[in-house]
Amino acid sequence: MDRVGAIVPASGRSERMEGVDKLLAPLAGRPLLAWCVDTLERNALVTEIVVSVPLEKMLTFDALVQTSNWERTRLVTGGRRRQDSVANALGVLDDVDWIIVHDGDRPFLTEALIRNGISAARKTGVAVAAVTVKDTVKIVSPEGVVRDTLDRSTLRAVQTPQVFRADILRYVYNYIEETVTDDAMLAERLGYQVTVYEGLCENLKVTTPDDLLVAQVIARRWEAGR
Repeated sequence: MDRVGAIVPASGRSERMEGVDKLLAPLAGRPLLAWCVDTLERNALVTEIVVSVPLEKMLTFDALVQTSNWERTRLVTGGRRRQDSVANALGVLDDVDWIIVHDGDRPFLTEALIRNGISAARKTGVAVAAVTVKDTVKIVSPEGVVRDTLDRSTLRAVQTPQVFRADILRYVYNYIEETVTDDAMLAERLGYQVTVYEGLCENLKVTTPDDLLVAQVIARRWEAGR
Protein backbone atom coordinates (compact mmCIF):
# COMPACT_ATOMS: atom_id res chain seq x y z
CA MET A 1 0.00 0.00 0.00
CA ASP A 2 1.25 3.48 -0.85
CA ARG A 3 2.49 5.57 2.05
CA VAL A 4 0.91 9.02 2.25
CA GLY A 5 2.26 11.93 4.26
CA ALA A 6 0.59 15.29 4.87
CA ILE A 7 2.03 18.76 5.31
CA VAL A 8 -0.11 21.48 6.89
CA PRO A 9 1.41 24.99 6.65
CA ALA A 10 -0.04 26.87 9.63
CA SER A 11 2.45 29.60 10.42
CA GLY A 12 0.65 32.60 8.95
CA ARG A 13 0.55 35.76 11.03
CA SER A 14 -3.22 36.39 10.68
CA GLU A 15 -2.40 39.95 9.62
CA ARG A 16 -5.88 40.61 8.19
CA MET A 17 -7.75 39.11 11.15
CA GLU A 18 -7.84 42.25 13.33
CA GLY A 19 -5.87 40.68 16.17
CA VAL A 20 -7.56 37.26 16.12
CA ASP A 21 -5.36 34.18 15.72
CA LYS A 22 -7.49 32.46 13.11
CA LEU A 23 -5.91 29.04 13.61
CA LEU A 24 -7.04 28.96 17.22
CA ALA A 25 -10.40 30.63 16.63
CA PRO A 26 -13.28 28.39 17.80
CA LEU A 27 -15.44 26.63 15.22
CA ALA A 28 -18.29 24.69 16.84
CA GLY A 29 -16.18 24.03 19.90
CA ARG A 30 -12.90 23.14 18.19
CA PRO A 31 -9.96 25.35 17.17
CA LEU A 32 -10.03 26.09 13.45
CA LEU A 33 -6.75 24.24 12.81
CA ALA A 34 -8.10 21.12 14.51
CA TRP A 35 -10.76 20.64 11.84
CA CYS A 36 -8.41 19.73 9.00
CA VAL A 37 -5.88 17.91 11.21
CA ASP A 38 -8.66 15.79 12.73
CA THR A 39 -9.71 14.78 9.21
CA LEU A 40 -6.14 13.82 8.29
CA GLU A 41 -5.75 11.88 11.56
CA ARG A 42 -8.90 9.88 10.80
CA ASN A 43 -7.79 9.00 7.27
CA ALA A 44 -6.41 5.48 7.09
CA LEU A 45 -4.16 6.34 4.12
CA VAL A 46 -2.25 9.11 5.92
CA THR A 47 0.66 7.73 7.92
CA GLU A 48 2.25 10.99 9.09
CA ILE A 49 1.24 14.64 9.43
CA VAL A 50 3.68 17.54 9.83
CA VAL A 51 2.25 20.93 10.82
CA SER A 52 4.42 24.04 10.52
CA VAL A 53 3.63 26.67 13.16
CA PRO A 54 5.17 29.96 14.35
CA LEU A 55 8.13 29.49 16.70
CA GLU A 56 6.67 31.83 19.30
CA LYS A 57 3.48 29.74 19.48
CA MET A 58 5.08 26.32 19.46
CA LEU A 59 4.09 25.57 23.06
CA THR A 60 0.49 26.58 22.42
CA PHE A 61 0.19 24.31 19.41
CA ASP A 62 2.04 21.50 21.17
CA ALA A 63 -0.63 21.64 23.86
CA LEU A 64 -3.27 21.38 21.12
CA VAL A 65 -1.59 18.23 19.79
CA GLN A 66 -1.69 16.70 23.27
CA THR A 67 -5.27 17.63 24.13
CA SER A 68 -6.52 16.52 20.69
CA ASN A 69 -4.81 13.12 21.09
CA TRP A 70 -3.23 13.39 17.66
CA GLU A 71 -1.04 10.33 17.31
CA ARG A 72 0.43 10.87 13.84
CA THR A 73 1.00 14.63 14.02
CA ARG A 74 4.22 16.46 14.82
CA LEU A 75 5.14 20.11 14.69
CA VAL A 76 7.93 21.98 12.95
CA THR A 77 8.82 25.65 12.97
CA GLY A 78 7.35 27.59 10.08
CA GLY A 79 9.19 30.02 7.82
CA ARG A 80 8.80 33.57 6.56
CA ARG A 81 6.93 32.50 3.43
CA ARG A 82 4.35 29.78 3.05
CA GLN A 83 6.71 27.79 0.85
CA ASP A 84 9.41 28.07 3.53
CA SER A 85 7.00 26.47 5.97
CA VAL A 86 6.30 23.66 3.52
CA ALA A 87 10.04 23.18 2.95
CA ASN A 88 10.68 22.94 6.70
CA ALA A 89 7.97 20.29 7.04
CA LEU A 90 9.26 18.44 3.99
CA GLY A 91 12.66 18.23 5.65
CA VAL A 92 11.35 16.13 8.53
CA LEU A 93 8.70 14.12 6.70
CA ASP A 94 9.53 10.43 6.61
CA ASP A 95 9.88 8.33 3.47
CA VAL A 96 6.47 8.39 1.79
CA ASP A 97 5.16 7.83 -1.73
CA TRP A 98 2.64 10.69 -1.87
CA ILE A 99 2.45 14.03 -0.07
CA ILE A 100 -0.71 16.02 0.58
CA VAL A 101 -0.24 19.74 1.20
CA HIS A 102 -3.26 21.40 2.81
CA ASP A 103 -3.58 24.92 4.23
CA GLY A 104 -4.17 24.97 7.96
CA ASP A 105 -6.63 27.83 7.53
CA ARG A 106 -8.92 25.73 5.30
CA PRO A 107 -10.86 23.86 7.98
CA PHE A 108 -13.36 21.98 5.81
CA LEU A 109 -11.15 19.25 4.39
CA THR A 110 -13.06 16.06 3.60
CA GLU A 111 -12.23 12.41 3.12
CA ALA A 112 -13.43 12.71 -0.48
CA LEU A 113 -11.04 15.58 -1.23
CA ILE A 114 -8.14 13.50 0.05
CA ARG A 115 -9.19 10.33 -1.77
CA ASN A 116 -9.99 12.08 -5.05
CA GLY A 117 -6.77 14.09 -4.87
CA ILE A 118 -4.62 10.99 -4.58
CA SER A 119 -6.53 9.35 -7.44
CA ALA A 120 -6.11 12.41 -9.68
CA ALA A 121 -2.41 12.75 -8.84
CA ARG A 122 -1.75 9.25 -10.18
CA LYS A 123 -2.33 10.62 -13.71
CA THR A 124 0.50 13.17 -13.84
CA GLY A 125 2.14 13.11 -10.41
CA VAL A 126 0.55 16.39 -9.28
CA ALA A 127 -3.11 17.26 -8.63
CA VAL A 128 -4.91 20.28 -7.20
CA ALA A 129 -8.45 20.79 -5.98
CA ALA A 130 -10.23 23.64 -7.74
CA VAL A 131 -13.69 25.09 -8.24
CA THR A 132 -15.25 26.84 -11.22
CA VAL A 133 -15.02 30.62 -11.14
CA LYS A 134 -18.50 32.10 -10.77
CA ASP A 135 -17.74 35.76 -11.40
CA THR A 136 -16.70 37.38 -14.67
CA VAL A 137 -12.98 38.12 -14.56
CA LYS A 138 -11.45 41.12 -16.34
CA ILE A 139 -7.85 42.13 -16.90
CA VAL A 140 -7.50 45.78 -15.89
CA SER A 141 -4.70 48.26 -16.59
CA PRO A 142 -2.97 50.23 -13.79
CA GLU A 143 -5.16 53.15 -14.84
CA GLY A 144 -8.32 51.17 -14.18
CA VAL A 145 -9.24 50.50 -17.80
CA VAL A 146 -10.46 47.06 -18.86
CA ARG A 147 -7.99 45.41 -21.25
CA ASP A 148 -9.68 42.04 -21.67
CA THR A 149 -12.47 39.83 -20.35
CA LEU A 150 -11.49 36.23 -19.76
CA ASP A 151 -13.55 33.19 -20.66
CA ARG A 152 -14.57 31.99 -17.23
CA SER A 153 -15.36 28.49 -18.53
CA THR A 154 -11.59 27.94 -18.65
CA LEU A 155 -10.88 29.49 -15.24
CA ARG A 156 -10.63 27.68 -11.91
CA ALA A 157 -10.05 28.95 -8.38
CA VAL A 158 -7.41 26.66 -6.92
CA GLN A 159 -7.68 25.30 -3.39
CA THR A 160 -5.86 22.77 -1.31
CA PRO A 161 -5.36 19.87 -0.86
CA GLN A 162 -2.66 19.64 -3.48
CA VAL A 163 -1.25 16.15 -3.90
CA PHE A 164 2.23 15.31 -5.17
CA ARG A 165 4.23 12.24 -5.88
CA ALA A 166 6.82 12.61 -3.15
CA ASP A 167 9.87 12.64 -5.43
CA ILE A 168 8.36 15.45 -7.52
CA LEU A 169 7.68 17.71 -4.53
CA ARG A 170 11.16 17.12 -3.13
CA TYR A 171 12.71 17.78 -6.54
CA VAL A 172 10.91 21.08 -7.16
CA TYR A 173 11.76 22.34 -3.68
CA ASN A 174 15.42 21.64 -4.38
CA TYR A 175 15.46 23.68 -7.59
CA ILE A 176 13.01 26.54 -7.25
CA GLU A 177 13.44 29.46 -4.85
CA GLU A 178 11.16 32.10 -6.38
CA THR A 179 8.14 33.14 -4.34
CA VAL A 180 4.94 31.44 -5.47
CA THR A 181 1.37 31.43 -4.21
CA ASP A 182 0.91 27.67 -4.18
CA ASP A 183 3.06 24.57 -4.41
CA ALA A 184 1.71 23.44 -7.77
CA MET A 185 3.24 26.55 -9.34
CA LEU A 186 6.67 25.16 -8.47
CA ALA A 187 5.90 22.00 -10.39
CA GLU A 188 4.50 24.02 -13.30
CA ARG A 189 7.71 26.06 -13.50
CA LEU A 190 9.68 22.85 -14.06
CA GLY A 191 7.34 21.54 -16.72
CA TYR A 192 5.22 19.06 -14.77
CA GLN A 193 1.61 18.65 -15.82
CA VAL A 194 -0.87 19.41 -13.05
CA THR A 195 -4.20 17.61 -12.97
CA VAL A 196 -7.21 19.54 -11.65
CA TYR A 197 -9.96 17.75 -9.75
CA GLU A 198 -13.24 18.99 -8.30
CA GLY A 199 -12.87 20.99 -5.12
CA LEU A 200 -15.53 22.06 -2.65
CA CYS A 201 -17.11 25.49 -2.40
CA GLU A 202 -17.25 25.17 1.39
CA ASN A 203 -13.50 24.51 1.45
CA LEU A 204 -12.84 28.20 2.01
CA LYS A 205 -9.61 29.79 3.15
CA VAL A 206 -10.10 31.87 6.30
CA THR A 207 -8.25 35.14 5.71
CA THR A 208 -10.50 37.89 7.08
CA PRO A 209 -13.00 38.27 9.95
CA ASP A 210 -15.83 37.90 7.40
CA ASP A 211 -14.39 34.55 6.29
CA LEU A 212 -14.37 33.43 9.91
CA LEU A 213 -18.05 34.31 10.29
CA VAL A 214 -18.88 32.22 7.22
CA ALA A 215 -16.73 29.36 8.54
CA GLN A 216 -18.59 29.41 11.86
CA VAL A 217 -21.91 29.03 10.04
CA ILE A 218 -20.57 26.13 7.95
CA ALA A 219 -19.10 24.45 11.03
CA ARG A 220 -22.39 24.59 12.91
CA ARG A 221 -24.20 23.12 9.90
CA TRP A 222 -21.66 20.33 9.53
CA GLU A 223 -21.82 19.48 13.21
CA ALA A 224 -25.62 19.45 13.13
CA GLY A 225 -25.54 17.08 10.17
CA ARG A 226 -23.44 14.44 11.93
